[in-house]
Amino acid sequence: MTKQVAVVLAGCGVFDGSEIYETTLTLLRLDQLGINYRCFAPDIEQYHVVNHLTQEPVEGESRNVLQESARLARGDIQPLSELESDAFDAVIVPGGFGVAKNLSDFAVETENMQVLDALKDALVGFWKDAKPIGLMCIAPVLVPRLLGDSIAVTVGHDPSVAGAISAMGGLHRSCAVDDIVVDLEHRVVTTPAYMLATRISDAATGIFKLVDRIAEMMD
Repeated sequence: MTKQVAVVLAGCGVFDGSEIYETTLTLLRLDQLGINYRCFAPDIEQYHVVNHLTQEPVEGESRNVLQESARLARGDIQPLSELESDAFDAVIVPGGFGVAKNLSDFAVETENMQVLDALKDALVGFWKDAKPIGLMCIAPVLVPRLLGDSIAVTVGHDPSVAGAISAMGGLHRSCAVDDIVVDLEHRVVTTPAYMLATRISDAATGIFKLVDRIAEMMD
């Protein structure tokens, strides 16, 4: 039977949603491996809207995370509230500041962050059933709040983010852009992606490794 992977998105665009290249590379690699996927996103308003030309917030504008994520998924997406772990073999969360603004409040609260309840509810089944969980870029900061203490993850080499992960009870491991960190006990795979990448090919190498390892762990 073909494996099924859930991909959780947080909007569309690096500064206020999911990172577009990271998401596209994830979906590409899943497809190359013959793995089916389904995208999900919370049906909530974004924390704010950022002008990606100026990288400044746009006053008076609001956008819906699910509707924006649908741009990345070509409209084939469901609300996060409909994600049932029983229907999937693994879950992957690409990065982008939407993770730190829409799926959590890490961008504002750092180590005092809280994770969106809908995300906790969606991922608890994967965790309880020991199904692989992949996270990239800034998304590994979610792990201590989502899954508990002492789980090894990486965001690359960023000392402030690594420190926040440690302060929340996580274990940060330094990692090159083209590599991954695998916590075999907890079935969690992470890669730095655009926390370190300066070109799309840099990000692709680590992301493909992450997807490949998730595929191996599903067997």
